[in-house]
Amino acid sequence: MTSTALTPGRIFGVGLGPGDPELITRKAARLVGDADVVAYYSGTHGRSIARAIAADLIPDSALEERLVYPVTTGTVDHPGGYDGAIADFYDESAARLAVHLDAGRTVVVLCEGDPLFYGSYMYLHDRLATRYDAEVVPGVTSFSAAAAAAAEPLVRRTDVLTILPGTLPEPELARRLADTDGAVIMKLGRTFPAVRNALAQSGRLADAVYVERASMDGQRIAPVADVDPADVPYFSVILAPGDRAPRNAGIADRSRPAVDTRSEPVCAHEVLVIGLGPAGEKWLTPEASDALASVDHVVGYGPYVDRVPVRAGLQRHSTGNTVEIDRARFALDLALAGEKVAVVSGGDAGIFGMASAVFEAARDDKYDSVPIRVLPGV
Repeated sequence: MTSTALTPGRIFGVGLGPGDPELITRKAARLVGDADVVAYYSGTHGRSIARAIAADLIPDSALEERLVYPVTTGTVDHPGGYDGAIADFYDESAARLAVHLDAGRTVVVLCEGDPLFYGSYMYLHDRLATRYDAEVVPGVTSFSAAAAAAAEPLVRRTDVLTILPGTLPEPELARRLADTDGAVIMKLGRTFPAVRNALAQSGRLADAVYVERASMDGQRIAPVADVDPADVPYFSVILAPGDRAPRNAGIADRSRPAVDTRSEPVCAHEVLVIGLGPAGEKWLTPEASDALASVDHVVGYGPYVDRVPVRAGLQRHSTGNTVEIDRARFALDLALAGEKVAVVSGGDAGIFGMASAVFEAARDDKYDSVPIRVLPGV
């Protein structure tokens, strides 16, 4: 008698969206309803947000595999530490699902949000997709739902959107927030105080929006500055919209400072043209360092602006390397409106630097009242 080998089953990583069951895609709903096995992660408390989202779709005939994390935070008794414990957990979970796949069953892994966006399904995919037929069904991400709930456009046209985990070191978060157009910060909870500090340092706290449990019961929307750090769950995000100001979009595309209509004329401020030296802080002169600490705007080629320390209240205006005159005019316009502004260059600003562009742009009669001071660099 000849035995017939079973055809291996298929595995689907199915995104269920951010929480509202009505945001489940038709394809995701069909696959869950047809599944032989439904698998989902849960914390040590045993509850699963993903299962709760799809509860009405799971057939009574389906086998359920609850994959319980051995640990979520804190220390672990494992020779490999937290990473080692989690790696073993994913190995064991993949082995459990492989038993069903080898038996020819269709396995659906439920994932809140999108499976490949900070999703845990991807670790099963890494372990099983080379051995079985695996398909990923995308879902609405939590930050998409948060932006919709807050009615906050994140980016427009050529703006850059940066997704940041709140677990990054505070100085790194501040740097990245200062150098992008729109930003989304995930993974909050205990990281919230450091994230709020980073927003303040990058000058973005006033515009940042906090969204908790987007599309779920208990949804909350508030200015980040008004949120109590002791009351921030993991399932929350911060939105720093890009269209509050056209950062890094190119000086030629920026709006000029508004003409002042007050009865008293605005006193033009000087433009500082600063040489940053050839490399890091050790090559920056004390004079240049003090000057950078005194201004409210820094204008320059992106890599040079990146070398200026991030601090609260400082607006950074980065451009490409071929718009020197536009960049100079933008800085002069800011100064004409009474703003404290510095134009930065690598090395010495007077040697193949921005000083010549600023003086050339200043030939326009409208800038006659704007003083220009060049601070040399190494």
